[in-house]
Amino acid sequence: MIAIGALGAIVGGLIGLVATPSMPEPISTIAAPEVPHDELIPVHVSGWVAAPGVVWIPAGSLASVAIDAAGGALPGARLDSINLARQVADGEQVHVPGPSDASAPGMSGDGGLVDINAADETDLQILPGVGPVLAARIVAHREEFGRFEAVEDLLDVPGIGEAKLASIRDLIKPP
Repeated sequence: MIAIGALGAIVGGLIGLVATPSMPEPISTIAAPEVPHDELIPVHVSGWVAAPGVVWIPAGSLASVAIDAAGGALPGARLDSINLARQVADGEQVHVPGPSDASAPGMSGDGGLVDINAADETDLQILPGVGPVLAARIVAHREEFGRFEAVEDLLDVPGIGEAKLASIRDLIKPP
């Protein structure tokens, strides 16, 4: 009798498996990396990419990975004006400029680098990790103390340390 009961439980379980509908896989435009959640960081990708917005990428990833996670660069994107091999930080913004971004007042003619002595607050926000507050501090410092004579002079601006300077150095036109 025990054997028949066990056999019945097994057959009943198999019937339940066959009868249970499977859940469809969620539709996602961007495949998430196969890493534990605590190793993912949010990065805001803006500009000339297929799906601008916040993407979650593995900590220590390069700017190119963030751009790919945002659907990739659109035709005409000026990828030569950003350092694709730079590691991005948690909460950072990666801006992919388009063809018209080169003519912005704060952009220099040599590779779309930001001219820290001519850029306004909006232009400065193209730099990763530079938001409205830090951009305003850079402009205020320039107005109070005059032109930046070297990229390292940005260290005198409150809120810019060695790490921030290292992350934007390659995107700034030398004074």
